[in-house]
Amino acid sequence: MPLLGAHISAAGGLHRAIERADALGCEAMQVFTRNPLQWHGKSFSESEIDAFRRAFLASGIKSVVSHASYLINLAGEAPVRRKSADALKAEIERCYQLGIDAVVLHPGSSKNMPPEEARGFLVSSLKNVLDGTDGLGVTILLETMAGQGGVLGSSIEELAWVIGALDWDRRLGICADLCHLFGAGLDVGTEGGYERLVASIERHMGLDMVGCWHVSDNKGARGGRIDRHAHLGEGQIGIVPFGMLAADERFRDTPLILETPKNGPGDAGNLALLRKLRGSW
Repeated sequence: MPLLGAHISAAGGLHRAIERADALGCEAMQVFTRNPLQWHGKSFSESEIDAFRRAFLASGIKSVVSHASYLINLAGEAPVRRKSADALKAEIERCYQLGIDAVVLHPGSSKNMPPEEARGFLVSSLKNVLDGTDGLGVTILLETMAGQGGVLGSSIEELAWVIGALDWDRRLGICADLCHLFGAGLDVGTEGGYERLVASIERHMGLDMVGCWHVSDNKGARGGRIDRHAHLGEGQIGIVPFGMLAADERFRDTPLILETPKNGPGDAGNLALLRKLRGSW
């Protein structure tokens, strides 16, 4: 079954994120290694790296993924692409230092250019990053998106095309986000809809390409192209796919990361619901 977890705050130091996740009983976690709204951050000291690694080893956490900066756009105009590639390389280097195996990345936005041109820029930028971080062993997980504006990655087929254009590099995979896929128009809220999604992933790229799942309900309508995150069962998706996914043996040891709001039931309440749902399937 997937490893249940959440996106955890790193306030007070990255090692504190491990401690918080462990206290919640998480099996996996996601973290920002740096402020996601800034291009640059200072390097980690040896003591910071050691504190994180020690906390990780001492915890019950089995898997940690990072989430790259929201500013990164590998499909944008040339100056932004260059800054984005440098920022992603730095993120991968930080993950390598910390012992984090994967980084979740928004595929980028076409802005005012044709989508096919933007996809070409995304492919060339990813090749630049992969070549520049060869040997570090950190996987880039392209996240499925809701498709608002010129954002790329709103379908499994599009992400499969991007990864295929890079010869199915072993350092690439996807982060499948149920909230985003619902916003993009997929019927993921029913048993049949969930199974069709899994079948589509298997057909277009293989289930082993899913390195992470993001889960939250969506306040927006199916196909509304928005990703207004909600607590599980409090949006338009409902609880069915979350229970099915949490119990799905096809994604054994794959991180399942909550991205639900921190207010109300918070991570503790949503994790408790996931555990209950997992036991009912």
